[in-house]
Amino acid sequence: MSYIFGIKNYENLYLETALVKIAKRSNVGTQQVLKKSLFYIFFALSLFGVMGVSYVSDKLERSPVVTCNAPYGFFPTKNAKFYTYPEKIVLQPWRGQHHIYAVFKIPQGYQYEYLFRLKIPGEPIHCGGLVPVEENVIAGIPRKQGYYLVRGYLNTRIALNLIFQGKINQLQQSQNWQLGYVKK
Repeated sequence: MSYIFGIKNYENLYLETALVKIAKRSNVGTQQVLKKSLFYIFFALSLFGVMGVSYVSDKLERSPVVTCNAPYGFFPTKNAKFYTYPEKIVLQPWRGQHHIYAVFKIPQGYQYEYLFRLKIPGEPIHCGGLVPVEENVIAGIPRKQGYYLVRGYLNTRIALNLIFQGKINQLQQSQNWQLGYVKK
């Protein structure tokens, strides 16, 4: 008998798989242990797959970029639709989110659309969401009798993309920002 690394009977040196060891301990066949192990592996993989798909779809669904194709964004009307341009445009992307916006005046008795359009020549039309303004005065824009103010926010990444393309002057021109409204 030879000794290898202090072990008699070198036939025991051959490595046995984990499945065979489990089968020997529990007096169950190797095939049954293999089936159980495969079931647990597939269950874990499917669980991680479902969780991954759920996570990705949640991220895509809550995308902050507003598309102009939204069915709720614009009023399809046969009546007269009016358009207004902003009284003030604020471009301060270095301050973070919600610092790129335009302030629009809407006459009382009129309903504004839920999205505004930003039309810059040579670019696709971009849209942004609107929020009514509660304050009486916004940085130099006094509220006129018979009008109310709404603030239209443009996504910061869209604005930064346009600024990096050298189109900051077009962003600051009020005729490129447009908001529609209709009689209530």
